[in-house]
Order: sequence, then C-alpha cells, then structure tokens
Amino acid sequence: MKQFKAESKRLLDLMINSIYTNKEIFLRELISNASDAIDKLYYNSLTDKKIKVNKKDLCIKLNIDKDNRLLTISDNGIGMTKEELENNLGMIANSGSLKFKEENESKKDIDIIGQFGVGFYSSFMVSDKVEVVTKAYGTDKAYKWTSKGVEGYNITETSKDDYGTTITLKIKEDSDEFTYSDFIDSYTIESLVKKYSDYIRYPIKMNVTRRELKKGSDNEYEDVTKEEILNSMIPLWKKNKSKIKEEEYNSFYQSKFYDYQDPLKVIHTSVEGMTSYKSLLFIPSHAPYDYYSKEYEKGLALYSNGVLIMDKCSDLLPDYFGFVKGLVDSDDLSLNISREMLQQDRQLKLIASNIEKKIKNELADMLKSDRDLYEKFFKEFGMQLKMGIYNDYGMHKDELQDLILFHSSKEGKLITFKEYVSGMNKDDENIYYACGETIDKIDMLPQVEKIKDKGYNILYLTEYIDEFVIKTLMQYDGKNFINVCENDLNLDSEEEKESLKKLNEDNKDMFNLMKENLNNEVADVRFTHRLKNHPVCLVSEGPVSIEMQKVINAMPTDENINAKIILEINDSHPIADKLKKLYKEDKEKFESYTKILYSQARLIEGLSIDNPTEVSNLICELLSK
Repeated sequence: MKQFKAESKRLLDLMINSIYTNKEIFLRELISNASDAIDKLYYNSLTDKKIKVNKKDLCIKLNIDKDNRLLTISDNGIGMTKEELENNLGMIANSGSLKFKEENESKKDIDIIGQFGVGFYSSFMVSDKVEVVTKAYGTDKAYKWTSKGVEGYNITETSKDDYGTTITLKIKEDSDEFTYSDFIDSYTIESLVKKYSDYIRYPIKMNVTRRELKKGSDNEYEDVTKEEILNSMIPLWKKNKSKIKEEEYNSFYQSKFYDYQDPLKVIHTSVEGMTSYKSLLFIPSHAPYDYYSKEYEKGLALYSNGVLIMDKCSDLLPDYFGFVKGLVDSDDLSLNISREMLQQDRQLKLIASNIEKKIKNELADMLKSDRDLYEKFFKEFGMQLKMGIYNDYGMHKDELQDLILFHSSKEGKLITFKEYVSGMNKDDENIYYACGETIDKIDMLPQVEKIKDKGYNILYLTEYIDEFVIKTLMQYDGKNFINVCENDLNLDSEEEKESLKKLNEDNKDMFNLMKENLNNEVADVRFTHRLKNHPVCLVSEGPVSIEMQKVINAMPTDENINAKIILEINDSHPIADKLKKLYKEDKEKFESYTKILYSQARLIEGLSIDNPTEVSNLICELLSK
C-alpha cells in the first residue's frame, strides 16, 4: 500500500471536516470532475484530428446498487494513465484540472470547474472505500486505484473496455448522527443532481424506476425502469436574453424559488471585465410570509461555471435589497471555496458591489418609467429600503433616499422627496411631515389643519420606522425636515410672534397652575397660533418626538422614554377665554377643565390616559351642571 504524498491523516481529516461541512456536496464534486474529464477529451479532439469523438455520445452515468451499498459515477472522458492516476489521486491538492487549464491559459474556449484537486476526497465523507477504474484515451492499459482513506492507496492493473473513468463508492453504514443510506436512494440522488449539477453541460444519466399505468389498462400500475437524463444542461442565464420568453423566466422563478406568483421584475445581466459573471435576479411580486422575521435568510445562489457553490450567499446582497431572489454564475470563482474564503474574496466583493448598483438603477428606472409597478413594489418592500437608510448610522442614505415614498397631503398620493422639493416655493426652507397610525388619523391632527391652510405640503408618515428615517436623513437637498407637531414651526410673522409672546407672559401664572394640576406631566403650557379650529394639541420639544416615544415604548424591551411634551391651547378658540375666566373665578372647575383638555390632547395624539375613570367622571360632572 502506498502512502499519500501529502500530510496523510491530518491533512485529509482537515480537508474533509473543514473545507466541506456539508456531506452531500461529494456528488457535486465527482460529477464536476467527470465533466472536466469529458471537457479535456472534447477539447483535445478539436485540436487533434487523430482523436475521434462524437459529442452526442459524451455523458456521465450514475448507478445505484442498494444491496451492496454502492454508488457509481462513470464518464467517457479522457481517462488517466498510471502516472496521472498517481499524481492526481495520490497527492492531495494536486489538480489535473488546474494543470490542464494553466497549459491552455491563452485559449479562451477552455473552461474547467475543479482547480484545487481536493474535491475527489470529499467522497471519503460518505464512503468506507473508494475505487477508481480508469483508462486513458488512446492507450491499451487500464488501472484501478483503491483506498479506504488516510491509510493510503493501491494502484493495480485491470481491464476496462472503454476509455474514461468509473468511481465506485462503498457507502457507509447509517449512524446515530447521519443516515448515509440516503446516498443510495434514487430520489435523493436525483434531487442532489438537480440542486448542484443541473447545468453541467453533458447529460447525467441514471436508471430510474417510475410508477406508470400499465399499457391497455385504466387502473393498473406497474414499476417501469428507464434510463433518464437528470439534468437540464443549459442554464437559462447563459442563453441569449433576446431568445428567452417571459414565460420561461416566470417558470424558472416559480420552480426555483417556490413562489406561486410571477416575479414583479426580471434583471438578467452578463458582465465582462476584471471579474466576469452572469446574474439572473428577480424582484418578487409579494413579500414571503417570513420576510420580516428572524427566520428569513437572504442571499443569491452562487455558481461556478454552472455548478452550485452555495445555495444562499448572503454576501452578494446588502440587507436592504434582501428581498431579491436569484443567482450569480462566475467562471472566475473556484468551485472548491469555503464560506470563510468567500467573505475575503475580492472578486466576490466586486460582483456584490456591481449587483447592488444594478438593483438600485433598475428600481430607479422602474420608479421613473412605471410608477404603478414601483408603488406595488414599494408597498411590499418599502419598509426594507427605509430600514436600509436607518441602519448603520445612515451610511447608505444617499443611495436609498430617492427610492422611498410618502403620502402627500397636497397631492393625495405617494411622492418622493425630489417631487416634494420640486413643488416648493422658492423661499421655502423646510419639508414638513406628520406622524400617525393612518393617513386619515394624521389628516385629522389639529396641528396639520393650520399648516395645510397656509398652503404647505405635508408628508404623512404611517410606519413605525418612518420618523427614525427622517431623523437619520436630517436634510434633503438642503431642506430641513420639520415635524408639524414639534415645538417651533416658525410660521408666524414677527408681529404675530411678539403678540403671542406677550399673551403667554400675561398668562404665565395661569399656565403654572395648569402644570401643577397635571402633576408636571407636561414641560410647559402655552397659547399657540398653530391651531385653526381645534382647541388644544400636544407638541414635543427636543430630539424625541411623541411618535418616537410611542414606537420605542411599544418595543419588547425594558427601555422607556418620555418626550418633552408641551400642551398648547388655541388662543383664538372660545376655550381660551373660558380658562381665563375660570382661573379668576373657580379654581376647582379650572382644574377639571385642565385635566379634560390634557386628556383630550393625549387621545388625539394616540396616547393613553393614566386615569380614564377620573376623566370620565369629570366630564359627566360638567355635563350634568
């Protein structure tokens, strides 16, 4: 028995347990090796007239022997001589594919998947014994390589009718940790071929038993075994876009990503350059049921020359575009690459950057050219774009701010910030917004009425993340964002400001008593010009608004914050004179009015009342007099 020319047991154990943590990929590796062997033979036939190969005959065959726990992978590729067998399988991490590619570096049409030479050894993850019988094209002798793993290997002369290579795996017995019998189950093997090797360019054939209706019978069935091709061979993303029908895209999307609806948009690209790749991306028409949960896993399927490397490569998508489904296929990425290596891969990062820009540009184009379709998209995934602005301390706000929409009070529809600014007067400095549960509720806010009456447009923010997004942005196109429910809107003339300031100074003692009656729950009480018909409202002062207080306090944490709240009273409403009169004549009734007005203002803002029974009794008492 010969010893491996690498660091024997330790290296083999490290390779199997560290590079490959998913046992099922052994089949992908062996099929890829078989495809490489066929590639070499076919390529040589193009340059050497002595080699006669009919491309239609080239294929990979799988065979299952359940009784003996054997799985066989055969190809009619170039095969190996004894020396090649020794060099390629006797030395871990010595790849014949890599050597072949290096020798033909200047020839563009050669395309080899495996380059590290370790894929073959993944078969020991599922096998007690591996046997390789091979015969090189154009030679008379065949050889058999056998190994049980780290102990070493034997090479003996044998007989083989045709050129090519046959690998036979003796599948391990089942253990408590793993059911190895799955790998001698035809359904499992079919599924693995579909998952990892569906786009290998040569047919992968296997005898498959199906339950079929007996000929001449209406209700009798029988098991029929036929040789079937398991793979589709031609990836959709490698076809010419102009020749692909919409139905093909839709069918591929629904079957690949298990969706019952067609995608909203298809993005099919082919990039040549420092890093070459093809991508096929889909924007779904609806969010998955678990999209906004921790269970949702983002990422694109990553292929190397049509062979799946990773089912969901999260590094290819930023979180805010996590709704995108699809795949990337690059010949520049090695098939034998771990998740850890991918995170450091410069080519992958370049691909990810390009994909991010492409998605953004496609969304911007959809917003411009098909507004109805974009609004449908935004209804499903707008929250994610907003989260993208808020997260990472606003690092991505410039990329995303022109993609988000809010309801406009003036236009009665969703608009962008750019559209808001384009409708502003020359001298306007602020973008106004208001927060609430629904558009209707915001529209009824006392603070909104006066702003609308002055002709200003107001953006209505109805989702919990909205105001946090606005606070992150701070400005847009040099315009400040102003909450109509904040302390100082600065909409009065200088004369109006002076008049209001004097009015509040004259009634300072009355306001201080109101604060006492409310147990100092408010930071201040004052008259205001911001209201038109409503008697009272609440406004906030400082970085935390009333809406932000509601959102943060509703979260399942121990955090509890309070906005700095001010009770404002409409100076032109009859209630203002009533309060002045009661303050002078009936302090007890004045206290009741104060509490009722404050409770009314809290209810308008969607805040709870600490003692609703007391307020109800006060109202009934006043009504009964």
